[in-house]
Amino acid sequence: MCGIAGVYHPGTPKPVDRARVLAMADAQAHRGPDGAGVWTAPGVGLSHRRLAIIDVAGSPQPMQDGDLTVTYNGEIYNFAEVRGQLHAMGAKFVTEGDTEVLLHAWRAWGPSMLERLNGMFAFALHDAGRQCLFLARDRLGVKPLHYVELSDGSIAFASELKGLLAHPLLRRAPDLSAIEDFMGLGYVPDDTCVVAGVKKLPAAHFLLLERGRGIPHPQRWWDMDFTRRASGSVKDLEAELVERMRAAVRLRMVSDVPLGAFLSGGVDSSAVVALMAEASKDAVKTCTIGFRETGHDERAYADAIAARYHTDHRERVVAADDFALLDRLTTAFDEPFADASALATYRVCELAREQVTVALSGDGADEAFAGYRRYKFQAAEERVRGMLPRGLSSTVFGTLGRLYPKADWAPRPLRAKTTLLALADDGATAYARSVGVTTPALRQHLFTAAAWSQLGGHRAEDRYIATMRDAPARDALDRAQYADVQHWLTGDILTKVDRTSMAVSLEAREPLLDYRLMEFAASLPVSMRLRGGQGKWLMKKAMERYLPRDILYRPKMGFVTPISAWFRGALADEAAALARSQRLLQWFDGPAIEKLAADHKAGRAEHGRTLWQMMTLDRSLAHLFG
Repeated sequence: MCGIAGVYHPGTPKPVDRARVLAMADAQAHRGPDGAGVWTAPGVGLSHRRLAIIDVAGSPQPMQDGDLTVTYNGEIYNFAEVRGQLHAMGAKFVTEGDTEVLLHAWRAWGPSMLERLNGMFAFALHDAGRQCLFLARDRLGVKPLHYVELSDGSIAFASELKGLLAHPLLRRAPDLSAIEDFMGLGYVPDDTCVVAGVKKLPAAHFLLLERGRGIPHPQRWWDMDFTRRASGSVKDLEAELVERMRAAVRLRMVSDVPLGAFLSGGVDSSAVVALMAEASKDAVKTCTIGFRETGHDERAYADAIAARYHTDHRERVVAADDFALLDRLTTAFDEPFADASALATYRVCELAREQVTVALSGDGADEAFAGYRRYKFQAAEERVRGMLPRGLSSTVFGTLGRLYPKADWAPRPLRAKTTLLALADDGATAYARSVGVTTPALRQHLFTAAAWSQLGGHRAEDRYIATMRDAPARDALDRAQYADVQHWLTGDILTKVDRTSMAVSLEAREPLLDYRLMEFAASLPVSMRLRGGQGKWLMKKAMERYLPRDILYRPKMGFVTPISAWFRGALADEAAALARSQRLLQWFDGPAIEKLAADHKAGRAEHGRTLWQMMTLDRSLAHLFG
């Protein structure tokens, strides 16, 4: 795993300052503490920070082969297979790693090379003969890539935003629409950036910059397809699923440095550990973190899996009031990020890095196999919507929802107001709101009238609604999962894992995001993803031979951070102080924030997540803009 950066002049090939390009990479030194490199030529400069995983003693970057030069972040898991194909075509290799494969693959196949790669990657490849720079990102957006057009006409790119911030020509100004997106979703989506003008290359896209031509739009080279349906018996599909999971895990166990796994005790990480143990001669190194609060602690389940598979297991208890980590995470993420589980994720990465350089995780199964509870509610609501004509259902449920009292404090079955209002909307609109954090009504209340007017009707939820409307899908569940892969997975889950793992120079690998496994999951009949209110139905059935039932069928916990309690206790004063932050008062109404904090502290309302958003936004604005 690595950090990359560079500058390219698509017009006149102006000289590139070598020290400037290296400084962009050095700003990301945590991504690659094992080495640094820089290469420049007229109109182009590439730089690299290396975390050595494969071919540790070789494969320095940027790597050259004739007219080709590449700087690359990631892992091509099937590099040996692709290398064999290229060797048969006459390619001569001088290293043992996967980086050189990219150079020969470009020479052989051009942009279509991407279809042959199975991995997580973001890279920049310069072809002096064709006078072009090729930027590409993996199918699911595991590895990040930011870019921006600078005032001198050049394009600067970097793995992380901080790499671009190291360039003196980047003009730092906040983008209000990205702040609205963050307030709505809890993260800044991949199709925008909080620094105006900066873009993120979307997952499964490439950008081909050619000298003398304008800057084109990125081109998509892969997409999830939910329109196909696999045929076969449950037994046959179950067997195929196990084999695909097994292959994905084994492919990601190739490493020249110590390797282990995160083990939370949930279904996904436990399944990965079980398949690793099956494939390994030695004890798998596993780690987990726990909390002193019983309702948040999953160590007993992790211990059970560790004992079952005789792993080399380590655990650490962390304090639930670990909010002192916020400043470190602000630096790691650059952009505001309100998923509070990032604190726990950072701590487990920190623990893993004490013994290993690579750790496998269980991320991706919820999106692939419909594991989130919200899918169950979405499916139930869609059935109810189908019972009445569209116009009538909107009127009936909208009226009932407005009349029903709001009860955020009550158990979910008694919080009917939210459900009734959701039923009054179409499925896409309701689902878009269900994945959000702060509601559109509350956001409008918090923004000043001037800021709300400046947004010009832009709403965070609209991207979800448009994605679900245009999804390659056959069913409402398909559309919800597709939208989550496009937005939630890349913007929240993978951003969280990448930034927290890279902050401690750890490579995280996600076998359950193998694209072949994802494509198979998308083809499963709805009843094999969600059945009887049980998400990940086929996956859990397939894992019954590996995992005990109390692991497979217990309620999902995840990393829970008690932020609501913090804002009624240790962070209550900081919440109140947000109403006086000049950074926030550019766009937000001070008295509205003050009332939000007071109502939460007094228990009159539940605003913990919104207050956490405001706090992380305030810290991020200070970090980015001073």
